[in-house]
Amino acid sequence: MPVTVTRTTITTTTTSSSSGLGSPTILGSPRALTQPLGLLRLLQLVSTCVAFSLVASVNAYNGFMGNWCMFAWCFCFAVTLLIIIVEVGGLQPRFPLSWRNFPITYACYAALFCLSASVIYPSTYVQFIPSGRTRDHAIAATVFSCIACVAYATEVAWTRARPGEITGYMATVPGLLKVVETFVACIIFAFIIDSRLYKYKPALEWCVAVYAICFILAAVAILLNLGDCTNMLPIPFPTFLSGLALLSVLFYASAMVLWPLYQFDEKYGGQPHRWKDLNCKKSHPYYVCDWDCCLAVAILTAINLLAYVADLVYSTRLVFVRV
Repeated sequence: MPVTVTRTTITTTTTSSSSGLGSPTILGSPRALTQPLGLLRLLQLVSTCVAFSLVASVNAYNGFMGNWCMFAWCFCFAVTLLIIIVEVGGLQPRFPLSWRNFPITYACYAALFCLSASVIYPSTYVQFIPSGRTRDHAIAATVFSCIACVAYATEVAWTRARPGEITGYMATVPGLLKVVETFVACIIFAFIIDSRLYKYKPALEWCVAVYAICFILAAVAILLNLGDCTNMLPIPFPTFLSGLALLSVLFYASAMVLWPLYQFDEKYGGQPHRWKDLNCKKSHPYYVCDWDCCLAVAILTAINLLAYVADLVYSTRLVFVRV
């Protein structure tokens, strides 16, 4: 959905492709790679390639955490390569998704993927590797992961919507916040994969339902924009966005109260002290104890609540006028 962004108004319209860097993007030519955005994507491609190559060469990615980081680097490399091929070949009209929304949506996801890998890999895996060639490769991979994260974040900052520019909805602040909301929800799902953390506790099961419902709604909003299908809803899309943000804020507010209460308050069967969880005394790169999982979910719930509040504030400030 192409939009013109002003201080408080987004107006539907059409325009030619722009990189968001002050000059049109050169499409259908290798010269696209010589532009600032093209050079930035080459940096993304190289840094993610080096990161997963260093780790793969010494097989330093065993266990869930290592596999997640390897997946993040490989996924980012593959999609970045696809974007470069499409732009160099001028294949945007044949691409099945909205090219106004797809690159920045992916760049935001990739920045979060690389950020998570840059934090998780050294903190839960590298520190357990003995000194030597394997550890050196793992540390170098972490450095290149950080470089990739900065490169993707720079692309988001360069191509996001600014007052007076014509762009897609996903380049606006509410659009980017939906990427953050869905990504944080996926991390929450990873921590609550063990049903023992909430099973047979209605309040905690409600929290899990909140995470799932809000994730699905935000994902639907993203997919509608990527597929240029925003007119298929039975209600106006701006109304859907505002209602989604308000509903999500209310749901997450309830989860923000219930999850810590029932996990850490002894009156409700919770465990307030980490040292009482015997499993937390283990130091193993492939294992996260229940208490740590519960704490991580509580923190991520607070982060997503703040994201939804910001989403609601920005969404209510924007007025969509169809022309």
